[in-house]
Amino acid sequence: MTQAPEAILLVGGKGTRLRPLTVRTPKPMVPAAGVPFLTHQLARARAAGVEHVVMATSYLAEVFEPYFGDGSDLGLHLEYVTEEEPLGTGGAIRNVAPRLHSGPDDPVLIFNGDILTGLDIPALVATHQESGADVSLHLSRVEDPRAFGLVPTDEAGRVLAFLEKPQTPEEIVTDQINAGAYVFRRSVIDTIPTGRPVSVERETFPGLLESGAHLQGMVDSTYWLDLGTPQAFVRGSADLVLGRAPSPAVPGRRGESLILDGAHVAPDAKLSEGTVVGVGAHVGAGARITGSTLLDGAYVAEGAVVTDSLIGAGARVGARTHVTGAVIGDGADAGADNELRDGLRLWCDAVLPDGGVRFSPDR
Repeated sequence: MTQAPEAILLVGGKGTRLRPLTVRTPKPMVPAAGVPFLTHQLARARAAGVEHVVMATSYLAEVFEPYFGDGSDLGLHLEYVTEEEPLGTGGAIRNVAPRLHSGPDDPVLIFNGDILTGLDIPALVATHQESGADVSLHLSRVEDPRAFGLVPTDEAGRVLAFLEKPQTPEEIVTDQINAGAYVFRRSVIDTIPTGRPVSVERETFPGLLESGAHLQGMVDSTYWLDLGTPQAFVRGSADLVLGRAPSPAVPGRRGESLILDGAHVAPDAKLSEGTVVGVGAHVGAGARITGSTLLDGAYVAEGAVVTDSLIGAGARVGARTHVTGAVIGDGADAGADNELRDGLRLWCDAVLPDGGVRFSPDR
């Protein structure tokens, strides 16, 4: 039995749904609860016994290694492999295979770089080894599975099919979804085609199933959240601060708020529901920040109200402005007496003048 399986982290996506957060920063490097989201994944992998991690990078690949280096600060050995052209999930896995040290039958953990989860990683590895599977998948149960790939299993947990994003009631045959964490038998990775994009969800897994391979599912319905949208990302960060989502990497005590070094919060400002105030950020007198993230150097003026929103690095929210369920991009300036709500996104460096105007996507 391999005591310390290797891991591959898929961190090459462009994070299109997260724009403008990802215009200047790759999705896994956007801060959640005070540190790049990727830090939480790496810390949880290390806590589960993983020692060697290969990162499959692509979009803004140059920012990862300067931040994490060789991984020694986290007790890991990190390597980086950059795709010249995007290869999809399967192609990325195959592309980094030469950096793995595992034997043909050893387990290799694979994580998507945008999933916040309380998955019991050792239990997934144990399930994989005890079942003798070629690939094992973390499955989670959700109330509305239409946005996900369904994975029905038999009574022993063996995968029966992969059903992509069903829409009709007849198609929804299970509430189990592919939760984005896998264990591959090392030799199976070498069967993925090279030099072209490959999707594990749409090509690799269905192909393995058709060929008679053993794919095992393990349902673990602890905390799970896809951080693909700004609203989900803000909620995930808040859940980390509140202690609802597990991570050994939160840089401070869990509670209603996390205030990082150098931040200034006025004595009568109110921070709640997992709010994060980044390094050097400013919260003015009488401001109310609820369930939101202020990135480094953000400025929220007096009397402003920010709810379930993300304020980018160096961005400014003017006096008495209300921001609800919105994203203010890095360096943007939302002037005084405005109302931004309902998923509105103010682009990086944009300037919104003062004026008491209500802005939302449907107006």
